[in-house]
Amino acid sequence: MNILKKKYSHKDFQSNAEVRWCSGCGDYAILASMQRALSEMNVLKENIVFISGIGCSSRFTYYMNTYGIHSIHGRAPTIATGLKLTRPDLSIWIITGDGDGLSIGGNHLMHLLRRNVNVNVILFNNKIYGLTKGQYSPTSDFGCIAKSTPFGSVEESVNPLAFALGMNASFVARSLDTDVKLLIKIFKQAHMHKGTSFIEIYQNCVVFNDGVFSNIVDRKNKHKNQLILEHNKLLLFDNGTKGIGVDNSTLKLKIVDLTKDRDSKDNVLLYDETSDNDIIAKMLVDLKYPMFPTPFGIFKRQLRSVYDDEVRKQNQYIINKNGRGDINNLLKGVDSWQI
Repeated sequence: MNILKKKYSHKDFQSNAEVRWCSGCGDYAILASMQRALSEMNVLKENIVFISGIGCSSRFTYYMNTYGIHSIHGRAPTIATGLKLTRPDLSIWIITGDGDGLSIGGNHLMHLLRRNVNVNVILFNNKIYGLTKGQYSPTSDFGCIAKSTPFGSVEESVNPLAFALGMNASFVARSLDTDVKLLIKIFKQAHMHKGTSFIEIYQNCVVFNDGVFSNIVDRKNKHKNQLILEHNKLLLFDNGTKGIGVDNSTLKLKIVDLTKDRDSKDNVLLYDETSDNDIIAKMLVDLKYPMFPTPFGIFKRQLRSVYDDEVRKQNQYIINKNGRGDINNLLKGVDSWQI
């Protein structure tokens, strides 16, 4: 990528479009965090592209003073893959929601993650369909009462991070819409990562699912209900009085109470987000309120082969071996016939 000749401010990434989300929507905080994060990255605006599908979150592309594509429902990963293959110099960000990304777009997202295309995915998760006025979504909780489930949902919800880890995603993270500091940190690290970065953001929908994360974000209790993952540090929460360890008899995670004599910091896990073993990460994504604190931060950050690099290497090998092809010869060659 070209090197910046000047330093951007967050205002340089604000477009002239009127931001039209509902008053109080968590999307505003995510937008502001992204604009601040980009101003701290060494990337030209002309080399940044935001690609979205359909949904409230997908308006994001209009509000960024960069290139953008407001694409087809659920197909942003496919369009992003094609663009990255032809323009490896671009910094590509996919904006999607829990409906767009995990319902109609689930199959496309699955293959993007397993291929490890060098793009960034931000999934806004408000556990509801907001744009179409409040139907339950793939991530809605069991028993969710919504316009399409007036007696409560009888489906188990999708865990986006478990889905991403199941597809062997190389970078997996989660943040809250209102945690600007953590959002910026994750965005910057995702940008530096080589491969697909997948970021789930808990985003409050003030109209159709207001307060779905209230127990987690409540200022009085968030120190008890949030576990912030930090690389090479102990998994501590509740102002350092509790931690997360492993129960050797069940091989499950447990809460370690450091205020009790029988427990000590030796029983608390030291966290390594770069570990080649996904077991702890897969256990952590299943922790949730009220039995456990909900984890936020980077769950996994690994280096492995990148799809678009491998495709370009393969293409170059074939060109070196057989010469550059000719489209006319291909269309009129021995593999075509007349009826």
